[in-house]
Amino acid sequence: MLRIRPYRKNDSKQIACWCQDSETFYKWSEGRMGGFPVSAERIEQAVSGRIDSDTYFPFTAFDETGIVGFFTLRQPGADSDELSFGYVILCPQTRGKGYGKQMLKLGIKFAFELYGASKVSLEVFENNPSAYHCYKSVGFKENGNITTYDLCGEKWKSIEMEFTL
Repeated sequence: MLRIRPYRKNDSKQIACWCQDSETFYKWSEGRMGGFPVSAERIEQAVSGRIDSDTYFPFTAFDETGIVGFFTLRQPGADSDELSFGYVILCPQTRGKGYGKQMLKLGIKFAFELYGASKVSLEVFENNPSAYHCYKSVGFKENGNITTYDLCGEKWKSIEMEFTL
């Protein structure tokens, strides 16, 4: 059974190990943590700087084997009715086993039932079809917003999706 808990400082060591190549790293981070490879220290710096915020919530997903996933929820603007997923990543050995869907559902549950949001959003690169289909399978829908990023010497299109009750 998958569960979530607040992110802890030592989690960054395990999360950094999941970023085994530059493409995976940039699909996960949008380049917001600097260049590849990523270190546990950079993950810790990116997450812990906002850990006391009332609008930023980092989570670690775990099962009986240990931590298997990580994501953040944050308030993307002044509107407290919306939270946005970010840094969604799974341990490579758990991909394709339904953990991503379970982790997202737990994050959605937090957003709506505990935080009180009325909308949850996220972005996904079009060159990441497995993540796109995972998000769609739990109820996210494209909202028409597309952003282009310069990553890995290419233009990557990011599709914004949202989930509403």
